[in-house]
Amino acid sequence: MERFVARYRPLVTAVLSGFDRLVFRGHLLSLMRDGGMYFFLEAAKVRLLDFKDFVLTTTERLKQASLAEARKLDRPVRYLDSPTIDKEDLARQLLAEHPIEQGLICVLTALEPCMTFEYHRSQNRDERGLRLRSSKCLHLYKYFLHPRFGFMNARIQTWFPFNVQICLNGREWLARQFEREGRSDFTRADNCFTWLGNPDLAQRRMTGQVSTDWPRALDAIARSLNPLHHTIFKPSPMNYSWSAYQTEWATDVLFKDPRTLAGVYPLLVRHAMNHFKSPDVMRFLARKAPGHFTGEIVTSFKDRAEGVRVKHWMRGNSVKMYDKAGSVLRVETTIARPTDFKVLRPPHDDPDGPLDWRPLRKGVADLHRRAQVSQRSNDTSLDALAAVDDTTPCSHLFDAVSRPVGDRGRRVRALRLADRDDVALLEAIARGEFATSGFRNRDIRRLLHPSATNATPREVRRLAAKTSRRLRLLRAHGVISKVPKTHRYRLTARGHLLTAALFATRAANIKQLVAEAA
Repeated sequence: MERFVARYRPLVTAVLSGFDRLVFRGHLLSLMRDGGMYFFLEAAKVRLLDFKDFVLTTTERLKQASLAEARKLDRPVRYLDSPTIDKEDLARQLLAEHPIEQGLICVLTALEPCMTFEYHRSQNRDERGLRLRSSKCLHLYKYFLHPRFGFMNARIQTWFPFNVQICLNGREWLARQFEREGRSDFTRADNCFTWLGNPDLAQRRMTGQVSTDWPRALDAIARSLNPLHHTIFKPSPMNYSWSAYQTEWATDVLFKDPRTLAGVYPLLVRHAMNHFKSPDVMRFLARKAPGHFTGEIVTSFKDRAEGVRVKHWMRGNSVKMYDKAGSVLRVETTIARPTDFKVLRPPHDDPDGPLDWRPLRKGVADLHRRAQVSQRSNDTSLDALAAVDDTTPCSHLFDAVSRPVGDRGRRVRALRLADRDDVALLEAIARGEFATSGFRNRDIRRLLHPSATNATPREVRRLAAKTSRRLRLLRAHGVISKVPKTHRYRLTARGHLLTAALFATRAANIKQLVAEAA
């Protein structure tokens, strides 16, 4: 990403790379293997005819033991009767209502799909046994302010084989570490940092997360989900095998302020939309474009409340770009299908065998390699975005709109680039959320006149007419164009360059401008 950072160095305060969201899954493989459940029941001296009573009793014991901590600490327990309820939002709401500094936030319970064991008999009753089947069972979600990982959650299905899922966030982890140390040289919003007083230290800490003893850390969390684990499996001891179900590795480029990024981001979105094709996406995701490749490569552009997200994905893996907290450009690689990548390792069944480049596994042992390929993907993507460049002198761009022009026989005034109202207008039309579908009169009107939300119909008409005149001004100077057969407008190529140059120069100081010119 050196090319990208060098390109925007006067506008950037720091860069931070590391894990964002991590989703781990734990399975008791000894139970899942052929005959594993039979072996366990034999060790526990449970007859097959007593299987149903045994598993129901065990499930109830697990539930009561898991909920005991919440009852002891008087933490909220909520049953969710709808899959549409956002669990994280609810957990944060309960945290606000029942604040704590550390520990268990709440327990949420929900009936969800699962794979579990079923006792079955044939119709003539001469065959009987156990089989895995799809069903629904109660799941327990525990949300924590973990002393090490910060805000996180863990889930267990309450029926055999007690599968576990644990969700962590690397930025939350770093923030928790800084807070424990009493550091105040950082600011953050949501799950990103908007300012870092010591970027080098922050990066070292994020890099160090990769070398975590994951099985030990995850086992400790799993014990809080099922405190009876070792009791239940005392006849046949077994531990969870951990895999990385999904990993997100994010590179955050911290710009000086929202206005600075607002001047750059529409150009980046436009470049990603128009120039990143299938070979580029495959290159980002460490793939060559072989002639026999028949998979689908998809690109999507999504308008969010915070701005525009550009996402490219291929067979479960993706790389996306979006703006966060106004001033942070994030490029993020998500891996859900690790076998598309390679890792240098011995054969799976021969730890002492010859090293070779083999498919990347889901197991946590290969997590370091995920970090490597994800960072390479982010670097390649950012360097591709560095091509968003133009050698047109700013003076040419500014001069072109700083003199009156003719429009259908009428004289149209110049844009006043030092005028507060004209600058505010340019800032409004260059916002990231308008990069894909453009903007309407009312979109710009609401941005320029936020206090007029309760205006009278007459006042609304007056402001709409005023905004129309200002949009005609921009059209006359070639800054925006009308989207055919719509009431929408979008920035032209000149408009992109003009707004980027204007906001970049307004954000830079004299020293930076002189250095850039030199």
